[in-house]
Amino acid sequence: MNRKLYGTLVFELSKKGRRGFSMPPHAAALGLDAIPAELRRDDVPVLPEVDEPTVVRHYTNMSTNNFGVDTGFYPLGSCTMKYNPKINEEMAGHPAFSSLHPMQPDSTVQGALHLYWQLQRMLSEIGGMAEFTLNPYAGAHGELTGLMVIRAYHEQRGDLRRTKVIVPDSAHGTNPASAAVAGLSVVEVKSLPDGTVDVDALRPLLDDTVAAMMMTNPNTLGIFERNIPEIARMVHEVGALLYYDGANLNPLIGKARPGDMGFDVMHVNLHKSFSTPHGGGGPGAGPVGVRAGLEHLLPNPRVVRKDDGSFAVTECHTALGRVSGTLGNFAVLQRALAYLLMLGRDGLANVGPLATLNANYIKEALRDLYLLPVEGVCKHEFVFDGLRDKTCGVTTLHVAKRLLDYGYHAPTIYFPLLFHESLMIEPTETESPETIDGFIAAMREIAQDATARPQFVKDAPYETPMAHADDTEAALHPKVTYFDI
Repeated sequence: MNRKLYGTLVFELSKKGRRGFSMPPHAAALGLDAIPAELRRDDVPVLPEVDEPTVVRHYTNMSTNNFGVDTGFYPLGSCTMKYNPKINEEMAGHPAFSSLHPMQPDSTVQGALHLYWQLQRMLSEIGGMAEFTLNPYAGAHGELTGLMVIRAYHEQRGDLRRTKVIVPDSAHGTNPASAAVAGLSVVEVKSLPDGTVDVDALRPLLDDTVAAMMMTNPNTLGIFERNIPEIARMVHEVGALLYYDGANLNPLIGKARPGDMGFDVMHVNLHKSFSTPHGGGGPGAGPVGVRAGLEHLLPNPRVVRKDDGSFAVTECHTALGRVSGTLGNFAVLQRALAYLLMLGRDGLANVGPLATLNANYIKEALRDLYLLPVEGVCKHEFVFDGLRDKTCGVTTLHVAKRLLDYGYHAPTIYFPLLFHESLMIEPTETESPETIDGFIAAMREIAQDATARPQFVKDAPYETPMAHADDTEAALHPKVTYFDI
């Protein structure tokens, strides 16, 4: 790769007098007369002077620096970066949907409301829940909404003592953050050496001040929580509710349902399990489902099917309120429904087994060179504790940076916090054997180089627009603008 070309800033390409076109000379054509005099200024900063081909090539080259599931393998653990089928984009961009306005009368948007209702029912069936709301804008927003449902449940019963949420030490960082934002205090429960929740450590934490326990299953290590029925019984015995973090729903789709395990409230990350776009700060969607008896607490507004078969947007006076302006991110919901309809019941049932197969295949192929802290069959993801050879001084960060030279995005690193050198890998069900074998080969070569020539690995990456950075210097003295101001 030509790092000079790909890393060049448009200012560096500027040549005095260069231009791509001439502006119209008349002020009226530029709309200058409409700009108040006090807002005009003569001291405009110097702008790049470049010709049109240079501009086009610059931004085209820059666009190739964006890494995503369309450009390469993206094995981020607990993020399920699966391929986004292009038919989803076609459906989301269809003029019949894209030209709608959220405030149109119900009678004029029956197709869109049917879409909402159908997705609600499908997610309810997949999750084993009684009802879903599609309003939350993202996974963390869904978590917050689910905890607000739980808090409203206790408050409407007059049980105001319940202010605690129990969270495993392996939980996603959004779990304690969402609990805190919801006005609840966080109590941590420890995990066993196999990564599952320590039931004996949980028992003394449960009392009538606990509002809920949050769990992810499979957990962050990719291990299925075998003691969920017992945990659910213990949580319910003290009057608390069990919350399911849907971040790791992918391996369970069509095979097991959180509602059947005893979970009362759950959220689903559509960008993880149901192939909607992921990353870049949004847009996202984090639908929330509840068991029977909690439906009346879901946020307004709601889409319901009336007796005559038509659909309507309604408000419920017992709802916890609103969490979004209208009915969530419609175009994201469209993509998720297209994915579900495309796969169907039989296709969905293959998602979990294929994701599990891919993860275990990689794990077994690399365990002789990378340290596996938890033995046994994993589900959709697994965690290495860095290299087996700790004497070479090559860390998980070095491995991740060197992997970029092979054209792969790095896995999640240094999470979960249970291990010092965590390297968390999730291949997803959409990757081919050839892609996975190539990733395995790269990881093996990096591990072998770490022993044979450790400094070479430590100085990586070599083929990216920016070479190896001084992380400490970047953190202490970041340069966030092109010019030193």
